Amino acid sequence: MLLPGLIYFAVYKYAPMYGVIIAFKDYNLGLGIVASPWADPWFKYFDQFFSSPYFGQLMVNTFLISAYKLFWGTVPCLVLALLFNECRVTWLRRWVQTISYMPHFLSWVIVFGITVAFVSQSTGLINRGLEGLGAEPIGFLTSTDWFRTILVGADTWKDLGWGAIIYLAAMVGIDPERYEAARVDGAGRLRQIWHITLPGIRNVIILLFVLRLGNILDAGFEQVYVFYNVQVYSVADIIDTWVYRVGLEQLNFSLAAAVGLFKAVTGLVLIILANRLAKRWDGQLW
Repeated sequence: MLLPGLIYFAVYKYAPMYGVIIAFKDYNLGLGIVASPWADPWFKYFDQFFSSPYFGQLMVNTFLISAYKLFWGTVPCLVLALLFNECRVTWLRRWVQTISYMPHFLSWVIVFGITVAFVSQSTGLINRGLEGLGAEPIGFLTSTDWFRTILVGADTWKDLGWGAIIYLAAMVGIDPERYEAARVDGAGRLRQIWHITLPGIRNVIILLFVLRLGNILDAGFEQVYVFYNVQVYSVADIIDTWVYRVGLEQLNFSLAAAVGLFKAVTGLVLIILANRLAKRWDGQLW
């Protein structure tokens, strides 16, 4: 039964890792991977990335945006799942749940269009409201003070309902007798949530945290690329967008491969560390 899965990973995940050697070569598209000469020194493109004047800014932007998304992609989803779990009006819960996870299926281009309709400096609903109150309009998408907030807010709205499904599924698996025993002991709903629901899904929370921590250097290329502009590069330019512009648009495939390898190794280290932390906290290692 494991064989189809093993074949899939061998063909589509491990075999392509042969291309990692591009990071150590002066890759020429015409010569191919094998015939392209080795870089001198072998760490040439890693050094090129690390010594870039943009390296520090890229790392800060990537980590900050990822950390914001990690927090706001966890806490609101967990709160919404708790609300669904406590709602006793079945038809209302189903309707709200359906409406909340529908944005997950929208492309980032559509989400950007919706965002512009609200925050555009000239025609956005929010700025029109501010003008009606006598305040100056704000360039949310061109302001270094507001851009990350808009970026993370749009990401949270898009995946709020979808993320809540996982937590809600874990809550459904909690033994109902535990709630009955708590009610007999006089525990209200808040105490039941704190002492039964949250501890009951602790494993799921930690597991999702570990999985997301491994992708902390993936701050969401597609969303950032659609949303950002030259005026907010200082707070919005992440590793992936920089590699796309400098590495791929200029056909510097070796640089792009080197940065990709750096991200992969960093993600692996973070997952191992997160596993160790999870073992200490919860007494188990996935």
